[in-house]
Amino acid sequence: MTVNFQGANICYSNVGEGEATVLLHGFLESSKIWEEFLPEFSRYGKIITLDLPGHGSSGCFDEVHSMEQMADAVWKVLKTAGIKKANFIGHSMGGYVCLALLEKHPEMIKDLMLLNSTPQADNEEKKEIRDRSVKLVKRNKGAYVSMAINNLLSPNNTDKFSEEIEELKKTAKRFPTKGITAALKGMKIRTDKTDVLKSFNGNKIIVAGKEDPLVNIKELKQLAKSCGCRFVSFSGGHLSYIENKAQFVKLCISTNN
Repeated sequence: MTVNFQGANICYSNVGEGEATVLLHGFLESSKIWEEFLPEFSRYGKIITLDLPGHGSSGCFDEVHSMEQMADAVWKVLKTAGIKKANFIGHSMGGYVCLALLEKHPEMIKDLMLLNSTPQADNEEKKEIRDRSVKLVKRNKGAYVSMAINNLLSPNNTDKFSEEIEELKKTAKRFPTKGITAALKGMKIRTDKTDVLKSFNGNKIIVAGKEDPLVNIKELKQLAKSCGCRFVSFSGGHLSYIENKAQFVKLCISTNN
């Protein structure tokens, strides 16, 4: 199914019945990452997945896809699907989009899980990395995708999950260059959402990988405490839904039931 958002088609799926849960993928990912979880998750309620703008089969609408604009795209999907309130799980960039939606439409979010994500904005070093990444994507998209995705796993899991990583890379290399750079630019300019998360009264969980190369787990644990979030740590890196599949499923089901 698709909805039109600012001239771009946003692709989504809607399976199951009952209380809704929205699953938002991360940067260089698509709704495909959730496919194997749908049969189990949909036993407990309605599951909405979508390809965020410039990712998967969804189109691009601008040179920069801010987290707020992506949140507006999600809002339009949910309005089209007749969803007034839902639980949200956002992986990495998907978590940034969840927080942008929480700030704009707090009435729409019941419970929230940030999976390998953070409410903090990019620091200056990370902003510089985003700028260099934009240049590299324009110069050699395939090389950038391979490098970026290879760096998401913990060292011990590189060989163990090589097939899953190759599938992620294969999918991401089909994304338009404009979609990848628009997301990079959008993540660079995102604002700190710590206070937004802190003021949210629903159930809120931050899930982190103990060896995540992109997140300082000690800082994130402290931040989770200050925001009143339950903090869960798994072994592995930035892809907990791959590296800790069984624990991730168990956590999701226990949280939403």
